[in-house]
Parts: sequence; C-alpha cells; structure tokens
Amino acid sequence: MRFPSHRRILLIILVCLILFGYQLVQWLPLLNSDQTITNDETGTKTHKILVWHWPFGNSFNLDGDYCKDKFGVPNCIMMDNQSRLSEADIVIFHNRELIHGQQRLPVNLKRPEKQRWVWMTMESPENNGDLKPFNGYFNWTMTYHQDADIYSPYGFMVPKESETYEPLESFIPKDKFYLACWVVSSVSPHLERTTIYKKLKTVIPIKVFGRAVFKSLHDQALLHTMSRCYFYLAFENSVSRDYITEKLWRNAYMSGAVPVVFGPYREEYEAVAQTDSFIHVNDFDTVEELGKFLMTLAYEDRERYASYFNWRRKYTVEIKHWVELACKFCPKISSMPPHKVYEDLDAWP
Repeated sequence: MRFPSHRRILLIILVCLILFGYQLVQWLPLLNSDQTITNDETGTKTHKILVWHWPFGNSFNLDGDYCKDKFGVPNCIMMDNQSRLSEADIVIFHNRELIHGQQRLPVNLKRPEKQRWVWMTMESPENNGDLKPFNGYFNWTMTYHQDADIYSPYGFMVPKESETYEPLESFIPKDKFYLACWVVSSVSPHLERTTIYKKLKTVIPIKVFGRAVFKSLHDQALLHTMSRCYFYLAFENSVSRDYITEKLWRNAYMSGAVPVVFGPYREEYEAVAQTDSFIHVNDFDTVEELGKFLMTLAYEDRERYASYFNWRRKYTVEIKHWVELACKFCPKISSMPPHKVYEDLDAWP
C-alpha cells in the first residue's frame, strides 16, 4: 500500500520525534538543577568541592584534575573560585578566618538545596572563638576528632605491608646529644604545660627552641635537630579530646625522638598510636618522678629505651594534608547524612 507523499513526510516526522523523545529521556538525568556530572564509563557521579577560602592564606594550584592527578581519586573536582558556589556539592570554610572576620559566610547568596557546608578547624575548642553566629549553617565537620564527619587528624600510624625484624637499635638515630628537647611558641604562665616544664627543668636539662625563647629553628633543620634528642616534649597548649598535633607526629615520631606527651588521656593517644611508642606525663605521680625516669632510660637502661622504637617494626607515620583528605572523602559524599545540621558548634563535632 502506497502512502501519499505528504503522509509519508508526516510519518517520517513522527518517527523522528519518537526517536528524539527517547534520546531526551536518556539525557534528562544529566540536565537536572544540581548539575550532576557522571563518568561516562562507570556512571559514578563527579562531586565538586569548593574551598571557600584557604586556611591562613596557604593556597594550592588546583588546575587540572587535581584530586586524580595528585592522590589518585577520580570523579572529584576541587576548586577555589567563589563564583562557582552554585556548582559545589560541598563548601569548606576554615574557622579561623571566619571568627577573625577575614571571610564571611555567603548567606546573602542562593544556596542550592543539596549543597552541604563543612566547618573545618584544627584548633582546640578554647581557641575557636565565638561560634554562636555560625550555628545552624553547617552540615558536616572536618576536624581531628575521631568522630568528625570528615576525619582530618594531624597524623596517622599506618601498618607496614609486613613486619620487619631489624634490631631496634637500627631505628634509633645516632649521635643523641640532648636529653630532652622542646620547640614552643608560647610559655605563657596560664598554660599547664608551662608549669610542667618549669618543674621538669629543675630535674633534667631541657633544650628549648622556638619563638618563646627567641631561638628560632628553621623548618628544614627541625627533624635533624630533634633526632639528636633522646626525648621530645610533645606538650599541647590545651587539653582537649583527641587534640594531638604535629608535636607528636612530626616533631617526635618523624625525627626519631621518644615523645613525652601532655594532652588528652592516655586512652585517646592509644586510639591512634601504639601503646609502647610514647611516655605520658599522667603516668607519673609527680614531675620529679618523670624526670628521673627519663634519665634512667637514656643513661642506664638502653634496652628499655630501645623498646619505645618497637612500633617501627610494624608501622610508619604519615602526615596527610587536609586537601588530600578532602579529595579522598569524595566517594563518601553520596552516603553522608543529607539533613544533618549543627545547631550548636560549641558542642562539636
């Protein structure tokens, strides 16, 4: 049966419309309001993380596929252009610049319904300022707290692929010279660590570096200098839950000095570090007892001193920048609680 020419044209148009409609249905998921991007091969959503402002002004060049190129994390775009706010899945705000008024929350701009704001801090609570103006704006936290939404500690103990059986002496840096060392920026009398230091220095010699004593130590020389110390005083400026900083991870562990720690409870240190890898001030009834114990380890009981390096047979220490941790958080974004809001940041995380 032959159709008149005009009917054939209408039939062709109808078929084309049907085919176009089918293609349109296939592409609609990519044209929704939150600008979802998917990977053509896996169908995995590509998330966008906006750094609203860089902590302390220390910025990175985020050109290219930064998370994939630097850390092997695909489907994650890291950006720092504030004009791209509407594109971001999550926006990271660093607390220090907010409380000092150097940056402000973009509350005057339209916020996409599915966008999540992240409150980031690496300070102890007493140094975080007045947080009340920021209550009700943030969905997730990024801190050193183990139960933070994005866990960002100062360091990690990472298991080795296999345990080594080298002599413990091989892990101890040679040419130990100082009994105890301390790098410190403030010895303010109201700090508890200052009280401990003043008592301890009457029992043992302590070599002090840092702004507090006008003996600056160049960053590149820090680890080498600390490697010559039997012990490093990893004294935190305040005692807060999980607040364990670079004083333990970098200054002590990475230099090869045995850390003498003052901060949260021993149990909180043991949650992130090996039990026999540090000495806690709280293990002693008096500071005098601590000082005598350190002298005994360094000068009389070499075997016991070496036992504080036993952890090195099984673990290494790694320090990861928060940008790397943010990139590696990307695959978890879709599984995070979507409706969480922090109404009281003083009770963080």
